[in-house]
Amino acid sequence: MEVRWGFIGCGDVTEKKSGPAFNKVKGSKVVSVMRRNGHLAKDYATRHGVSTWYDSATDLINDTNVNAVYVATPPSTHARYAIEAMQAGKPVYVEKPMAASYAECQEMLKVSRQTGKPLFVAYYRRTLPGFLKVKELVKDGHIGKPLMVNIRLTRPALEAEANVNNQSWRVDPRIAGGGLFYDLASHQLDYLMFVFDDIIEVNGLTDCMGGLYKAEDTVVANFRFRSGLLGVGAWSFVTGEAAQEDVMEIIGTEGKILFSGFGHSPVRLMTSRGILEFPYHNPENIQYYLIEQVVEAINGKRQCVSTGETAAQTNWVMEQVVKY
Repeated sequence: MEVRWGFIGCGDVTEKKSGPAFNKVKGSKVVSVMRRNGHLAKDYATRHGVSTWYDSATDLINDTNVNAVYVATPPSTHARYAIEAMQAGKPVYVEKPMAASYAECQEMLKVSRQTGKPLFVAYYRRTLPGFLKVKELVKDGHIGKPLMVNIRLTRPALEAEANVNNQSWRVDPRIAGGGLFYDLASHQLDYLMFVFDDIIEVNGLTDCMGGLYKAEDTVVANFRFRSGLLGVGAWSFVTGEAAQEDVMEIIGTEGKILFSGFGHSPVRLMTSRGILEFPYHNPENIQYYLIEQVVEAINGKRQCVSTGETAAQTNWVMEQVVKY
């Protein structure tokens, strides 16, 4: 079956990260897009060769030529649109985080079960070669028994975050669910659960140290995986340039693996035998491999590594740290 996609939301993430991949994957095609601003929807459709555009999500969902829906809006509307699409009989691929709250994730999963329509979430690091290499090194015992993981992600505020007169929705908890911790740490935490199974115990502290917006901008957390593995993390999005850091470490009895969450630098394996580096290349459209899995899963050819079930746990973890 050809999977004919309708996009609800066609903003920045769909320009390169995801949008073109839907047409590159075999058996997949974008046939319709929607944005509340009809002029912008028409512009996107014209530039990307999409035949139909709407300014109403309901109209797109009810388009008989659309048989699968990609929800690429801010998290506050993920649940509403995903539920409407599944109730209309259409599989859904939704941007991350899965929703603005864990309760909304549970409602989405309930509707997925009731309708029998699959729900996938865009945690694409689960399919990227560098991150798959890290998982392989752990599985093959190159660092012995894993003991702990360590995350450090710090950077200065961007102009869109610091400008109070035109501030990004990503720092508005009403829209994003939280602040940049929800936007960025969600990728890191989800990936670690892909490697080590669910985080089942977590606590943390948050504060708004920079005072640029209402959401938390500095977060510390510690957590325990089902296996007993321990983890710690520190995130701040209002540091100086000199304090900028993007480090993820997996430490074991015989060494450690060092890699970046967002910089896509070579994976480093450090043991008593020395240091090995593993460079890698990502696809031009970074969601390509995951979208390929989603299309094949819709057609019953394989399972997808990022589903509503796995992504909901990521929301749960973040909600234990950031309590609004």
